[in-house]
Amino acid sequence: MLLLLGFFFTQNGAMSQLYQHAYYSGSATKLSQLPDGTTHEVAFAGRSNAGKSSAINTITGINSLARTSKTPGRTQMINFFHLDEQRALVDLPGYGYAKVPEQMKLKWQETLAKYLETRQTLRGLMIMMDIRHPLKEFDIQMLNWANKAQLPTHILLTKADKLKRGAAKASLLDVQKKLKELQLTASVQLFSSLNKAGRDEAILKLDQWFEVGSLVTQE
Repeated sequence: MLLLLGFFFTQNGAMSQLYQHAYYSGSATKLSQLPDGTTHEVAFAGRSNAGKSSAINTITGINSLARTSKTPGRTQMINFFHLDEQRALVDLPGYGYAKVPEQMKLKWQETLAKYLETRQTLRGLMIMMDIRHPLKEFDIQMLNWANKAQLPTHILLTKADKLKRGAAKASLLDVQKKLKELQLTASVQLFSSLNKAGRDEAILKLDQWFEVGSLVTQE
């Protein structure tokens, strides 16, 4: 029932209003700076320049909400974008390649790992993967961690517009096949920030994690 409610309200624009109200609420470079009070957070992770910030902007419909850059490693902090007093999207530092000193990179990764391991308000993890280069080493490591932590995980195969429809579908099926071979659990979809393809599907997943449908039924 909750799934059906999420689909209905997303398709009719009601539920997506939650995301349209998103606002930047702060950043953290260490765990002691993380905000208190939220009960539901969904983190956006991925290799540097995989499209995390662009995905957040597309989902919220606010183009300038999360800073984007063609330079890998631009997101250097844990950035919070609150939807309301208790729900937030979290833009995590990119993992993998970044044009920064090695010591700084290690510091980011340490902070990121501790956030993922200890943040009690984390309800789900969205992993961005460039559809042309999915399931790289760091992606698989992140998926392994999420599975061990029993954290619900959803993969956005970003930049799907870079491939023709047939090739994009083939990539989706290939990723699903490899996940089974690796015995990793995660749902996966095509996504494009350029043409907004996959936006409603991603919002539906967020609705489930944020338990938005249950609030609608209670009202």
